[in-house]
Amino acid sequence: MVRGLNSYITCYNWVMIAADIFRPGQWTDFFLLVGTGAVTLTGLVFVAMSLNLKVIAIDATHRYRAINTLTGLALVFMRCALVLMGAQNHQSIGAELFVVSGISAAIFVKGYTKAIRMSNGLRLSRIVGGSLVHLAEMIGAALFFLGYLPGLYIAALAMVTNTCYMITAAWLLVIGVFDQKTGADAIDPGIANAS
Repeated sequence: MVRGLNSYITCYNWVMIAADIFRPGQWTDFFLLVGTGAVTLTGLVFVAMSLNLKVIAIDATHRYRAINTLTGLALVFMRCALVLMGAQNHQSIGAELFVVSGISAAIFVKGYTKAIRMSNGLRLSRIVGGSLVHLAEMIGAALFFLGYLPGLYIAALAMVTNTCYMITAAWLLVIGVFDQKTGADAIDPGIANAS
């Protein structure tokens, strides 16, 4: 009898762990903060692009950096908005994060690959670093989908890292456009080499 009771308790505990994997109230503020920051930065990048449209359109490095930054930030906002929708479990959120991050990764790799082929303004390290961050987010989303709560932490950390990565891309875009408009070398040679 005791043996049957122990297996029932173990089974009951497993069901409770699976049911409690995602508590939306604990993550609402995080996704609100990241989503708000991403959509705000998207607006700022859009304004910066519109003020320098001619220079950005002519140079492949600037063009693809602008496309990737704008699209990447918009897709961070989209991921946060999707997670905040009600009545979702860990599987639906994991799937949403995985799919949208995959779309973001595809746009990122395609854009930077084209820019590297068309000009010499980008370094391979940018595409490798950004790809690894996207991959980490997709792995985290897949783990969360499968029921592992640490997967959400991995995906969230990768999303924040990706946003920081896009902020540096926006800064490199601004510096690159400034250099091209003024015909000057980079303000700091280290910045030019970070491209």
